[in-house]
Amino acid sequence: MEQIVILSGKGGTGKTVISAALAALAPNKVMVDCDVDAADLHLLLHPQVRERREFRSGVTAVIDEKLCVKCRKCILACRFGAISDDFKVKDVSCEGCGLCGHICPYGAVRMEENLSGEWFISETRYGPFVHARLGVAQENSGKLVAKIKEAAKEIAEARSLDYMIVDGPPGIGCPVIASLSGADKALIVTEPTLSGLHDAQRVAEAAGHFKVPVCLVINKYDLNQAMTEKIGSFCKERGIPLIGRIAFDKAVVEALVAGKTVIEVPPSQAADEIMKIWQRLK
Repeated sequence: MEQIVILSGKGGTGKTVISAALAALAPNKVMVDCDVDAADLHLLLHPQVRERREFRSGVTAVIDEKLCVKCRKCILACRFGAISDDFKVKDVSCEGCGLCGHICPYGAVRMEENLSGEWFISETRYGPFVHARLGVAQENSGKLVAKIKEAAKEIAEARSLDYMIVDGPPGIGCPVIASLSGADKALIVTEPTLSGLHDAQRVAEAAGHFKVPVCLVINKYDLNQAMTEKIGSFCKERGIPLIGRIAFDKAVVEALVAGKTVIEVPPSQAADEIMKIWQRLK
């Protein structure tokens, strides 16, 4: 099985549009949406959820009123001000360090695991799809990405699938690193802007650190030909294959409004170029 991860230096470059199109083009595959903080691939794939699982990560202090003698040691020790004067723990302030439980002489404080989100195994018109939703202000998105990628890998092995199409998160943080784990290649999507070039460079360096081969696509390349040429020069200098230039195309907007991939709407220049990108990826 070949893992192809689609990445971008920031949100809004067209990464999910391309991921959804590749999901429509790739045969015998499983799809994964690793942008767990702001998942949106499901808006185009319309999954039917078959399994729903809880994601628990991190801990929060809980004070047992029956055991607490109100000695205030926990309040004085907490550097985050997470324990109120009436000995209630403020969930949003507690960092889960466990110091209060360690110093409580009466064992009145326990650490409970947080319900941080949920993840799903679904079926779509294009095959199996694994996706997730991280709770508001919850942490450990990298851990959740690793979990859903492992679930997708198990599905691929059980069904003898050939590809894993991964819609990765933007940036270069923990979720991106988790998305790159085990990947065979990374497809970087960027725009013809100075920040787009800078972001693409950062993602390429992150992927290179983990020895994942990269290639690059410039989305809406015709909006700034000068920057497109600069990005092309960057790719040539770094030995990064530039496998596609997608023009600005209203068909993409029409597909998004209809909740479809660009491959499913009437033929367009963008769809033709993405088909060529897929052939080059293979």
